[in-house]
Parts: sequence; C-alpha cells; structure tokens
Amino acid sequence: MVLSAILVASTLSASRPVPFLMGVQAWTFHNFSAFEAIEKTAQAGAKYIEFYPGQSFKPGSKSSMGPGLTAEEMADLKAQLNKFGVTPTAYGVTGIDKDYDKAKPLFVWAKSLGLKVLNTESVESIDTIEKLVKEFDIKVGFHNHPKRADNPSYKMWDPNYVYGIVKNRDHRIGSCADTGHWVRSGIKPIDALNMLHGRIVSSHLKDLNEFSPDAHDMPYGTGVSDVPAILAFYDKIGLKGTVSVEYEYNWDTNVDEVAQCIGYVRGLYGR
Repeated sequence: MVLSAILVASTLSASRPVPFLMGVQAWTFHNFSAFEAIEKTAQAGAKYIEFYPGQSFKPGSKSSMGPGLTAEEMADLKAQLNKFGVTPTAYGVTGIDKDYDKAKPLFVWAKSLGLKVLNTESVESIDTIEKLVKEFDIKVGFHNHPKRADNPSYKMWDPNYVYGIVKNRDHRIGSCADTGHWVRSGIKPIDALNMLHGRIVSSHLKDLNEFSPDAHDMPYGTGVSDVPAILAFYDKIGLKGTVSVEYEYNWDTNVDEVAQCIGYVRGLYGR
C-alpha cells in the first residue's frame, strides 16, 4: 500500500486542487439531522455534501430530506448551507419512478438545489431516467450495494452488470462507484473500476479493514481498498463528478475520521 501511495503521488500533479467535488455523504451522519450533517461536514473540513432520502430535516422537525420539503424549509436549508459554507452536490441513493410525470418532480427539486448528480438503483426506469437527464442536464449514477446471499436476483454489486445498463446510454449516465460495497462483495475496487470502462459519474469512496461482508470503514490509506490506486484511476479518466466520503462506522463520533479521509485526498494532490 505504501508503494501504491508513492506511485500515485508521482502520477498526480503536485500542488493542484482536487479535480472532483470531494464531499461527504450525509448517511455518514444518519444518527443526526440533515442540518446537523451539514455542520459536521464543515467540521470535517469538507465543502460539499450528498444528501440522502429520509434523513430528518432538522432537530424538532417531522420533515425529511427530499422533494417534499416546503418552500420555507428549502429557504431554511439554503441558509444552513450558506452558514457553514457547504454546497450540496448529489442526492441518493433514491428511487426514480418509471413514470415520467412521477419522476420529474425529483429532477425539478434537484435542479432547484443545484445538484449535479442523482444516485439510484432504479434500473427499471432507465428509459425515463435518460429522458430526464437530457432535459435537466443532471447526471445519474447507478449505485451498487453488496452481493446478497439471500437474494441472488440482486445484481447491482456486479460492475459488469452495471456497465451493461449504462454503456449505450447518454454519457451523463454511469456508475455511482461504491468502493466499500465492492470490497464487501469480494471485488478489488480497481478491478471493478476497470470493468466499467470509464463510465463513472460519482463515487461513494470507502477504505475498509478487510475483504468481508462484515468489513468496516477505516481512514483512507489504512485499509485494503487501495485508495491511492482508486484516486489515480479517477484522475486518469478525468472524473469531475461528486466523490463522497461515506463512513459507516463509529456513527456518533466519526467526524475526526472523516476529516482524516478529506485530508488524505487533499494531501495526495498537494492542496
């Protein structure tokens, strides 16, 4: 892993900004509200956040994150984002309806919030998704969860399957590469990325302690995922989309570990 980091350091140009939008997936702070997740994201040193469906809006509120927020709640959300200098970039993993009229409000809402990417596993809606991607110029990433021993019909864990879904579609449709769930499925992330042939629009970047269904997150550079190689791959394909730290461990006290992940990426780029 040390050798990998050295090779990446020589591959990435020194002292330049991180070329993709490096932020935090709010699921990292799912024991807290979206308002609190924004604050914790800022505390970790990140400037971008990916929201997810169902997170409590703010303490004391019965609302949850998503297109159902009122105009007043949207104004409150934008004020909270501005207060902590955090920009929303993505939303997911969310369902996208096969019916155009039912799916469109999600894209309208995403556009109003300035989101760049919607992440989903709604394969059955691919035709509708492609139409809305072209209409709204919002990318859609097909996300992968781990292989499911109790559900062999679940195929999203397989990068070859995901590539088959996206390869002949609009270039703004690709993979939301969840590197941790590949590790939990017994797949090396760099192998999975190569199987996708560059069709990646977003990523949930994780470094895990072992190749196992029960593996847990570690600060970048300390696990088995080979984060330096992953970042070098993203650099090679010119990824400009959203890359989110999704830290699914030490749920109540993980801000410092998230900060280590953010710092690790910036350190590789020198800024």
